[in-house]
Amino acid sequence: MTAAAAPGPPAGWANLGMDIVSAGRVRAMIDEHGEVFLLRMLTERELADCHTVDGLDILAVCGRIAAKEAAFKTLRVADSILPWLDIEVRRAPGGWPLIELHGRAEALAARAGISGITVSISHDVDYAVAVGAPVPVA
Repeated sequence: MTAAAAPGPPAGWANLGMDIVSAGRVRAMIDEHGEVFLLRMLTERELADCHTVDGLDILAVCGRIAAKEAAFKTLRVADSILPWLDIEVRRAPGGWPLIELHGRAEALAARAGISGITVSISHDVDYAVAVGAPVPVA
């Protein structure tokens, strides 16, 4: 008996991921559960990056959540929960976002044959979107 071919495109550099997050939805979650719920999805370093002198920047939070979802989608993992804290969105010195993979996310990327994920984030008014693309192994 032979195994059936996996549906969809093969793992690798062409698998893009995209996600959109509503600031209204995130505000509602914060109102219901407090900022502590964000620590299930964001590392302490990410959450610190989202604070300004005026307080929590909701669109920055939404951008990081969207980036993590987009990054996870590039991995094409079926029946798996997003390892929120193993995908970390940091800010490069130039201001653009960087994805750092740790633990389970790093292992999933290696299994997918990629060395990392690059991401772009944009936000306007009440939504943040992100697109992720795998970085092939050199």
